Amino acid sequence: MYRAAQTTKTRRLFGTDGIRGVANTEPMTAELAMQVGRAVAHIVRNGSHRHKIVVGKDTRLSGYMLENALAAGICSMGVDVYLVGPLSTPGIAFVTQSMRADAGAVISASHNPFQDNGIKFFARDGFKLPDEVELQIESLIFENRLDSFRPTAMHVGRATRIDDAQGRYIVFAKSTFPRELSLEGLKVVVDCANGAAYKVAPLVFEELGAEVIRLNVAPNGTNINDGCGALHPESMAKAVLEHGARLGIALDGDADRVIVVDEKGETVDGDAIMAICAQHLALQKKLAHDTVVATIMSNMGLDIAMARLGLRVERTQVGDRYVVEHMRRNGFNFGGEQSGHLIFLDHTTTGDGVIAALELLTVMLRSGKPLSELKRLFEPVPQTQVNLAIARKRDLADLPEVTRAIRDAENKLGKEGRVLVRFSGTELKARVLIEGPNRDTNETLAEQIVEALRAALC
Repeated sequence: MYRAAQTTKTRRLFGTDGIRGVANTEPMTAELAMQVGRAVAHIVRNGSHRHKIVVGKDTRLSGYMLENALAAGICSMGVDVYLVGPLSTPGIAFVTQSMRADAGAVISASHNPFQDNGIKFFARDGFKLPDEVELQIESLIFENRLDSFRPTAMHVGRATRIDDAQGRYIVFAKSTFPRELSLEGLKVVVDCANGAAYKVAPLVFEELGAEVIRLNVAPNGTNINDGCGALHPESMAKAVLEHGARLGIALDGDADRVIVVDEKGETVDGDAIMAICAQHLALQKKLAHDTVVATIMSNMGLDIAMARLGLRVERTQVGDRYVVEHMRRNGFNFGGEQSGHLIFLDHTTTGDGVIAALELLTVMLRSGKPLSELKRLFEPVPQTQVNLAIARKRDLADLPEVTRAIRDAENKLGKEGRVLVRFSGTELKARVLIEGPNRDTNETLAEQIVEALRAALC
């Protein structure tokens, strides 16, 4: 049985994946973006070389505003900015590392609607900044410790646009696909969610030989994630059936996650993809320590499927950054989230929807089996998830009616299920997950916890 009851965080800006909120309101204002840029630039300066930070974004209307503000803050601290325009989060991680930049920044709210935006950072090695560095950024901002640092004359930074970043990423993504294989003869549907990968993702699959049916590749600043992409694979499923495609690939707004649809139009989530790819890696003797790293959100069915294969699952708190940190700390090379963040650490430093899809296609080609057959490896335990919008966050330990409802649910499920109640790290929401053998029971228990939460926090 698993139980997680997250408390509120002491951090004032950063959540599980950077800073996020409604654009042009606190905290996602141009003024704060400039301050964040100044703080990050100050932190990365450690030497006499000319420092540089790569800045990319998705396709949101507010990206222009925040991009310019962030760049201004960075330049004001004497650090150069390389603007790459719309590019996926993993693309920015790759370019940051490839260019030997001192840091990388992504302006994106990932799967959120267009009115939201966010900022997240990568270190020079392409990995997301750890919690302690994010706390340092907040300290520099809120304690006004940057006011005395104002370089002048030749010491002010400059901004340069990089026109070939998309091409560099395409070459990199294709390099992760086995050279002896080809996608020729395969028809795939690619839903780019009108997001950051609307140009690069279809080209990766096409240049490897696939016939690509493109969906949602016409961003207008307001249609990102709008009824499409990884959170809304329904239209992709319909297109797969209409075109007789072998696979449907749905990315989210910044393309760091993927949800796929098999040739029958049935959705396959991150847990199932992890099971399929873990088995393949293990057969190739390439799964480090025979272990998959997942979060507390992954279905118990993943543990069951891996145990049948003699493999293990280790879990972390929610957030692909925590999956990556656990992998690096313990020498693992594969992990991910049910939501579709999949990390193949032998290739990438963060979740990458395009590369994850290529890995899945590799399994399909080498096994000669359709996805509808491969996914039988994973049988999910019935799961009920409810998201509740709340007015505020409080430590669950201070909410006796909520903790009583959680305890009652745990007692009724026993060892056959689990209860997970947590606050979102990116939105003002409480999330309730009940997992157990009976779906009706799960729904009843979830509703009881939600009612307790609603009474306490709404």
